Formats: sequence, C-alpha cells, structure tokens
Amino acid sequence: MPIKPNGHICSIREQIVEDPATGLILQFECENGRTRLLIAGAALALGNREIIFDADGREAAAGTLVGEFRRPSWLRGV
Repeated sequence: MPIKPNGHICSIREQIVEDPATGLILQFECENGRTRLLIAGAALALGNREIIFDADGREAAAGTLVGEFRRPSWLRGV
C-alpha cells in the first residue's frame, strides 16, 4: 500500500551497496516479510543506523544499530 499520492509498490532485493564517495554502506535485508535497512560507515559519528519497515513498506522502527556492523564473508566485489 503506497503512502504518498500516486505512489507505487516496489520490491527491494537483499543487497549491500557501498558508496565510496561518502564511505557509507547500505545493507538491505528481509526477514519474515519485514525489510531492514542498515546504514553503516565511519562518517556516522553517533553510530550506525537501522530502519525497519513493516509488511506494507511503512517505517516500523528506527534507531542506532545495536552491536556492530557485520560484513558477510561471502561478499565479493562486482
């Protein structure tokens, strides 16, 4: 269900996006139908962040990431 007027539903694959210009890492995960976005990097002075979305794509929770960012061992550069 889109939140904004004329909004469309979109799906996001689980993936990790690294932005060398900012030094940020965006990690999209899905667990039990809920999408989670982790934002990590040295540029975040107050700690890494996470945003959790419900099944309808609305923000369900947001805050500082508890624990540390873990880089998957299977990750390979493209």
